[in-house]
Amino acid sequence: MTTKKAKEKPVILITNDDDITSKGIRSLVEAVSELGTVVVVAPDSPQSGMGHAITIGSPLRMNKMNLFGDVEAWQTSGTPVDCVKLAVDKILHRKPDLCLSGINHGANHSINVIYSGTMSAAMEASIEGIPSIGFSLLDYNYDADFTASKQVVQKMVSALLKKKLDKHLLLNVNIPSLPPEKIKGIKICKQAYAKYEEDFSERLDPHGKKYYWLTGEFKNFDKGRDTDVWALEHGYVSVVPVQFDLTNYTLKKQLEKSNLFK
Repeated sequence: MTTKKAKEKPVILITNDDDITSKGIRSLVEAVSELGTVVVVAPDSPQSGMGHAITIGSPLRMNKMNLFGDVEAWQTSGTPVDCVKLAVDKILHRKPDLCLSGINHGANHSINVIYSGTMSAAMEASIEGIPSIGFSLLDYNYDADFTASKQVVQKMVSALLKKKLDKHLLLNVNIPSLPPEKIKGIKICKQAYAKYEEDFSERLDPHGKKYYWLTGEFKNFDKGRDTDVWALEHGYVSVVPVQFDLTNYTLKKQLEKSNLFK
């Protein structure tokens, strides 16, 4: 009598932009380590705000690390997007079944998705045909409490792994900085029209030379109750489906009809 071969565990690639030693990435590994074969490929230094930057004209280096017990882990000298590319080409030698980025220390809601290294890593995976999720906790502290975040991650990833996923699935998940019992649930949202009203503070260095420090105030111009900002302000986890196709299809149709450029 032959037994049916056990189904292979899904391969889960984990990366981030806060560097491989951050508490957030450790929490992400702990949350999903029983759900699949986890491989970590992450930057060797903080890469926040790098967006979709890639390294051109400089060598990239990788070192194997022993940081997560039996979980294979590599640190690289590159950006979060570089990490995904290197993982697929040089470490896994195939596309993983799922890519998770984070858990980021700090919000990646609204316009932050454009600048975020966390989300750009997830987006790169989506471009490569790998379902992906970026996770962020609304707490910038190095020693933030990721208890609730781990529960959210485990619940979402467990549910998704039971489904046949679109290869370009890309979710931006933000988690309020609350204890588990205070989180009201998970809401599917749209990206709010909210941004920083920025200012560059002019200062002098010890040599009397000017330098500038970016400051600003976050302002929400979107008063809808279906946005990520609203959900987070009211104690919900926000989930925004994202795509890398930036085409404005409404404007495209308008321009085609207008013959403006003929």
